[in-house]
Amino acid sequence: MTTAADKPAADKKETRGFEAEVSKLLHLMIHSMYSNPEIFLRELVSNASDAADKLRFEALSRPELLGDDSELGIWISVDPEAKTLTLRDNGIGMSRDEVVQNLGTIARSGTSDFIKNLSGDEKKDSQLIGQFGVGFYSAFVAADRVVLTTRRAGAAATEAVRWESEGTGEFTVENFEQAERGTTITLHLRESAQEFAEAFRVRSIINKYAEHIALPVHLLQKAEEEGEADSWEVVNQAKALWTRPRSEVSDEDYQAFYKHVGHDFENPLSWSHNKVEGKLEYTSLLFVPGRAPFDLYQRDGARGLKLYVQRVFIRDDAEQFLPLYLRFIKGIVDSNDLPLNVSRELLQSSDIIDSMKSALTKRSLDMLSKLAGDPEQYEKFYTAFGQVLKEGLAEDFANKDKIAGLLRFASSTTGEGKAEVSLADYIGRMKEAQDTIYYVTAENYVTAANSPHLELFRKKDVEVLLLTDRIDEWMMSYLTEFDGKKFQHIGKGEVDLSAIAGESAEPEVTEEQSKQAEALVERLQKALSERVKSVRTTTRLSESPTCLVLDAFDPGFQMRQLMEAAGQKMPEVKPILEINPSHSLISRLAEEGDDARFADLAMVLLDQAALAEGAQLDDPAAYVRRVQRLLQS
Repeated sequence: MTTAADKPAADKKETRGFEAEVSKLLHLMIHSMYSNPEIFLRELVSNASDAADKLRFEALSRPELLGDDSELGIWISVDPEAKTLTLRDNGIGMSRDEVVQNLGTIARSGTSDFIKNLSGDEKKDSQLIGQFGVGFYSAFVAADRVVLTTRRAGAAATEAVRWESEGTGEFTVENFEQAERGTTITLHLRESAQEFAEAFRVRSIINKYAEHIALPVHLLQKAEEEGEADSWEVVNQAKALWTRPRSEVSDEDYQAFYKHVGHDFENPLSWSHNKVEGKLEYTSLLFVPGRAPFDLYQRDGARGLKLYVQRVFIRDDAEQFLPLYLRFIKGIVDSNDLPLNVSRELLQSSDIIDSMKSALTKRSLDMLSKLAGDPEQYEKFYTAFGQVLKEGLAEDFANKDKIAGLLRFASSTTGEGKAEVSLADYIGRMKEAQDTIYYVTAENYVTAANSPHLELFRKKDVEVLLLTDRIDEWMMSYLTEFDGKKFQHIGKGEVDLSAIAGESAEPEVTEEQSKQAEALVERLQKALSERVKSVRTTTRLSESPTCLVLDAFDPGFQMRQLMEAAGQKMPEVKPILEINPSHSLISRLAEEGDDARFADLAMVLLDQAALAEGAQLDDPAAYVRRVQRLLQS
């Protein structure tokens, strides 16, 4: 909403209201604060660095934008008496429209997704701000009034813009005259943030967060003697971190650089710094975050590496260098081989890009393999990104074995729902004469761990992997073997464990029992013909009376739910009902002479078998009526 006309004159002062979601955010930030309020300065310095990068890129085709001011940098000054902190850059700057529409990174980072995650608990929500990264608006953590003046490169001095807000729901914007291009931000500091008006405090923050930025950060030094002039001192190395030898870069430097490129508040789990020389020449610095971003599963979410060509910034989201299943990897790639007039089309079709993508993918997977050596750290990674990694089995056939080796699963032998068992672990524990990796899919761990299909495997002490992610059954259609061992879903097709020694050499169901049950099987087949493909005796049950089995290539319940949620209609598939003739309920069913009661009992046993699989009944009310009739009779 604006108090000015819909189309104000170019030089008219306007008072505008923040969007409702941004107002909520500002209120939260002002009242809850960051757990570490100094972060605001890192965000503002990072934005200024990006503005310089964008100017360098535009100046490749329009060198006149640099004019006589080609030395790009950041200048910071403090005034303890006025209680202000001022940050200026001579980067790309902004036009009036850009100020109104794009001020602050949160407007481009999914504000609504952020707001959805607010709980109302100010302490928890202040941590959430730190997870999200809110760019320019973080200034209100330390300031109760912010004034910004900016002039876009190439615009006239009279086309500069002045923006001001107290963070209370409104801001003003008006034209302003500014001789130099770039942006100046003045923070009028809160009483609780007076420490940021001290030069030594600002210097320590810059040393902590901006040492890695390839742009000089100047801090104003007040003259010590009367009559002497104030001076600007460069307080960072102003050298791109990735161009420095690894031996000269500390872990703290890498962690600070990750926070800059990843807009994160936590340290990365792992990183890889590599320089390639030879046929191709490029440097890469890749990071594995410890936290999933909000837009991880949004197809149009921001992803990709920062791309530089000969240390000239080209773009923020060069997604062509890594496959989609590695979209969580953050970092930069700086190439000497790509031409400077890089375009989107060139990036999509270049042989150089294909070679670099293959190498960077391999390096990313190697980095994850190394991280897997630390179970605690890898568990944190896998909890955040395990489902995304599984997409790689369909997307990246060349690296399928590497990806499979990085997967983790819950197991029938651990007694816990944690996904911590690797395929290598499973193979190392396989029974003598076992040549198959067994698994079962279910909606959740409890359903999987209590599946009747596990009964024979428990008796034989054969481990089964419990797969409970929504995409697991889809994933297994691409993962057919690992290290020479084939996979088998224990709820599909025939299962034969006769060659594997177990607690008992005796079969669960004898040949004689199966023969005696033939009449019952025929009777059940007739009663359930509309709902099952067939009925047969089983050797896989020891405690349950029935279970549902699918043919080897039929889609399971999990696959059906996934495809139908995506809007794809699945053909009707009837399951196979297997009965355990040694179970007392099956024996009583065989003795039932009342056809109506037999039909009710058959339907109840079928529905119970479906419930045990985690499936939803098509007609729960009919199931309840049958149970009530049986209880009353």
